[in-house]
Amino acid sequence: MHRKFLSVGAPLVAALLVGCSDNQGGRLSLALTSSRPLSPAASAAFGSAGSPSVVTAGDTTVIAMGSDTIVVRSVEVVLREIELKRVEVASCDSVMGNDDCEEFEVGPVLVSLPLGGAATATVVAVDAPAGMYDELEFKVHKPESSDDAAFIAAHPDFDGVAIRVTGTYSQAGSRSDFVFTSDLSAEQEVLLAPPLTVSDGVATNVTLRLDIGSWFLNAGGTALINPASANKGQPNESVVKDRIQASIDAFRDDDHDGHDDDNEPHS
Repeated sequence: MHRKFLSVGAPLVAALLVGCSDNQGGRLSLALTSSRPLSPAASAAFGSAGSPSVVTAGDTTVIAMGSDTIVVRSVEVVLREIELKRVEVASCDSVMGNDDCEEFEVGPVLVSLPLGGAATATVVAVDAPAGMYDELEFKVHKPESSDDAAFIAAHPDFDGVAIRVTGTYSQAGSRSDFVFTSDLSAEQEVLLAPPLTVSDGVATNVTLRLDIGSWFLNAGGTALINPASANKGQPNESVVKDRIQASIDAFRDDDHDGHDDDNEPHS
């Protein structure tokens, strides 16, 4: 997949929008996953010498490298303006009621990544017009303005925070709990290749992946870092922000297993 990272514009009030009810179409759902890709390149990048392994245990995800480990207990992200773009459209441009872009959510909305044994977690489903969609557009959003007052009141830990991760960091046998937060605000445009096809009367799912196994590596990718060292003003802040953006992917996933249906081996 190809990605573009843009600056975030002004926030909109929260609203859940469904597709055009006057048109036939299919049921389109959006899910989240933290599962690693199945591609050979991804397999080579993880679990080999000099790279981290990522395993699930109970309701947590464990990232290990050498004698160091990170036990991830929760990952929460604030998203807004989640849209799918038709193949013939240049840009959604966050236009309210734009029939060319299917709007899941205007936002902000707080989502939790599935950890442990859960492959995916469905965020929202809408009735979508039949057609082909080739891009998922959304914004990782830092709530802070008066427009987000209701959201902040409901989620006070996310005042000025777009991403929050909790867990335990262990280095050479020494353990410490951590809370990592990021004020990352960026528009993400993830190309769907091949395009996602929505057909009349058919349920279709697109899964958004945030590969947390790659987030907490040092700049050279040679060791795990304490996630707390990537908090605002800390030495690894920019390294982890870049890794989060690079970890984002999206794909068709009708079987909800957290992997791209078009790249899975067939029996």
